[in-house]
Amino acid sequence: MPSLDAAQQLAREFTRIADTSDLDNVLAEVCRLLGCRFFALSHHVDFLGAPDLGLRVHNYPEEWAHWFDSQRLGLDDPVHRASQRTAVGFLWRDMARLAPLAAGDRHILARARHHGIGDGLTIPAHVPGDAHGSCSFAWRRGAAPDGNALIFSQSIANFAFEAARRIHGPPATPRLRLTHRQRECLLWAARGKTDWEISRIIGIGHMTVVEHIRNARGRYGSATRAMLIVHALFDGTLHFSEIAKH
Repeated sequence: MPSLDAAQQLAREFTRIADTSDLDNVLAEVCRLLGCRFFALSHHVDFLGAPDLGLRVHNYPEEWAHWFDSQRLGLDDPVHRASQRTAVGFLWRDMARLAPLAAGDRHILARARHHGIGDGLTIPAHVPGDAHGSCSFAWRRGAAPDGNALIFSQSIANFAFEAARRIHGPPATPRLRLTHRQRECLLWAARGKTDWEISRIIGIGHMTVVEHIRNARGRYGSATRAMLIVHALFDGTLHFSEIAKH
């Protein structure tokens, strides 16, 4: 199993990567050290419906990638779903503890095995304002990683994903910041308060609250208050913990 020194060296190499060829070469070296065959760094988006919304770098068989996209699994793949429920990596054979597997999920995993993809591991890669993402390494059918492979991968995966974002990712968009008052009004709205109730809580006029919410929707291009709250949670402007306090 590769050493901590090897992980540190790879992390440094990922920070120095300048182009696609460099990235592929370093990922191939990771696979060599792990003894695996495949790598996949991807945002969890529907690449068939909106291919420009995220990055994806992989060396999976093209037949598998085509089937995966044809089924629009970018959002519903069981590995992707499991990675959205944890901050640390996991072995695929353990992912049912994070997201219970349905019959359709087992069919997807069986289809992967049909294409020569056996067991693997995944490290989540969540960046505020981006779609959820992950870095995965997979072994050929009949082989499997162990806990040491997971620990090694955890130490370099985020460096790999960030390198991929830098080279392949869509252009960064400025984070949409709300004013203090807009955020305050939106927070109370997320807690279920009406505009009138918000005005009483924070001591401003009812129509002023309406205006703050309207302007916040304009900043995000959100058609509804519900979508505004979703967008604000997605980019970190609001947090679930503060909403749940009341």
